[in-house]
This record gives sequence, C-alpha cells and structure tokens, in this order.
Amino acid sequence: MHKNSMHKNFPMVPRVIFGRGSFGQLGQILTLKRKSEEAPFIFLVDDVFEGSEHITNAIPLEHNDRIIFISADEEPKTTQVDALRDEIQATYAQLPSGIIGIGGGTLMDLAKAVALMLTNPGSASDYQGWDLIKNPAVYHVGIPTISGTGAEVSRTTVLTGPYKKLGLNSDHTTFDQVVLDPQLTEGVPKQQWFYTGMDCYIHCIESLQGTYLNAFSQSYGEKAYDLCKEVFLSDELNAEESQDKLMMASWHGGMSIAYSQVGVAHAMSYGLSYLLGTKHGIGNCIVFNHLEEFYPEGVAEFKKMKEKHGIVLPTGLCAGLTDAQFDTMIDIALSLEPLWENALGMDWRNTITRERLRALYERM
Repeated sequence: MHKNSMHKNFPMVPRVIFGRGSFGQLGQILTLKRKSEEAPFIFLVDDVFEGSEHITNAIPLEHNDRIIFISADEEPKTTQVDALRDEIQATYAQLPSGIIGIGGGTLMDLAKAVALMLTNPGSASDYQGWDLIKNPAVYHVGIPTISGTGAEVSRTTVLTGPYKKLGLNSDHTTFDQVVLDPQLTEGVPKQQWFYTGMDCYIHCIESLQGTYLNAFSQSYGEKAYDLCKEVFLSDELNAEESQDKLMMASWHGGMSIAYSQVGVAHAMSYGLSYLLGTKHGIGNCIVFNHLEEFYPEGVAEFKKMKEKHGIVLPTGLCAGLTDAQFDTMIDIALSLEPLWENALGMDWRNTITRERLRALYERM
C-alpha cells in the first residue's frame, strides 16, 4: 500500500440526483441557485444535441440564460477555455449564476474549467498541475450523456495546453451538482459507447492493480469492475439495465481513481492525445490493447469484450512518425509521474526507459 504521512482530504460532489427522467428536475435545482435575473446560467452542450427534443428542448432557459453548442470532436484545450471565459465576461455584466456541462467527458471538463477560470486570473494553462487553483469556481453542474469517463465525479479537468496535456487538479474543480439520468445515454453510437465504457474498465484495472490502492479506492473499484463485466460480457441485461449499470460503473470508477490513481494506459494515451489529437477513450483502448506485460488478466478480458462487441481498433497510428514526434509523446507520458508511481512503485524509473516506451508506441 502507498504510505504517506498526509491522508487526502478529498472533495466529494456534494449533491447528486440519479434516476431515469431526473433531467426534468434541473429547472427546480437551478432556481434555488440563481443569483439574480442578470446573472445567467450558461449551458455548454455537445453540438450533437442541437435541435434534439429530449435534451436541448428540455433545458430550462430563463431570463438571459444561454446555450453554447460545442463540438466534442477534439479534446478540450486551454485556449478554448480561455476564449469561452473571455466571451462570457465580455457579454454579461455579472458573473454567471452557474455553468452547466451537458455531454461526455469533453463537455464536462470544459464546464469545470470555464467555471474555474471565471474566478481565477490568467490562462487555464497557468493552472495545469496539482492544487494551483486559488479561488473557488462559480457554481457548476455536470450532466453526463455517455457513461465511462468518471469526469462527473473527478477533481480534475484534463486540458491540452501549449506545452502539455495535464489536468487542473484541485479541490475547487469538483462539480457542485451532478444529474445522472441514464435516459440521456440512449442513442449513443456503439463504438463510442464501447470506447467510453472501456475508459471506466481501464480505470478499474489501473486502480485495483496500483501501488496506491487502499480500502477506499478498492471498494469503489471492485464495484465498478463488476458492473463493467456485467455490461460488457453478460447477455442477461436489457437496454435500460445496461444504461443504469454503466452510469453507476462510471461513478464508482471515478470515485476509485479519485482516491488512488490511474496507470500506464492513461500515461501513454496522454502522449497520443497531445501529439495526434487521439480522443481519450479510443486512445486508452489502443494503448491498453498492447499492455499485457503490465496488466495480463485485464488485457485478456478487454480483448474478449472487444471481440464480443465486434470492435476493431485502428492500427498504424504511429507509423511514419519522426524521432522528434516519438520523443514528444514519450516526454508527455513520462511527465505524468504519479501515474507511473501508482502502476509500478517508487522506483518506476528503473524499469520504464524511453526505449521501452518507444517500442510500445511503435506497435500502435
């Protein structure tokens, strides 16, 4: 077990509502948090829902509230967060009553980051790291429409900056309110459902096999792991049960890593994402597929899930990369020291060489 003289005082999401149709209670929830008629709620919404009846038309707009549609095709960037913050500040005389993120991990990370940057000076890139945020965020709400990332529960918002891909990890990042409505995950394309669900599965494997493991993270990780196996390997569940259980797996998986850490797949997938823009879920899958030497049982089971759902991963991502490009990916991966320490212990630098990482990337 990871020994540390200081125990984490971890911020939980203080309020969460779960249930099919619970999205319909958003208006009630927000009414209590409105600061004034001039202080809007800003809804950051995945643009796939533009014109969608069950999501966009159900958003409870009042006064000068506003929906901003955002594409989730690319991973969230510090420059994008700064631009959104600047636009909101230029448009409204008052600080917003709240920021609400509706979508997958990208939209939830953007909502968390914009809420933080409305109350902290400078650029989002100034805060990439651990505990650099000084001021509490404006009120912010997370509403996932796909399950797996754990972004709804985590104290980080992962952003690609000018020099690195790293989260704004802080006690102020966590959402003030989360709405978990499994109905909102209906109609997610199958591949996306798989890749994002596997983000959760990989969280579980990395947390449960890590050196930071403790009874707190283990209890959540084991529950999430069991739920993932049910959703991705069992034939017993109907569509509704599967949606409900995967949403709970995502929550529990997020709780597990919140009190421990992720590992090799996440460290290496940050490298792919920074250099090639590979989306987080699929990036994790591409990397994890080659990590038998670190997670033999987990990778074998992952391959079974992949086969069962007819998923074919892209190959040749790193074909034709230059030495400099490989070095960039390796630098990014190696900079995520807590992830390597969790995966392999304090002396991880003795086993993880640049050559070993390069050889792994070359297989992807």
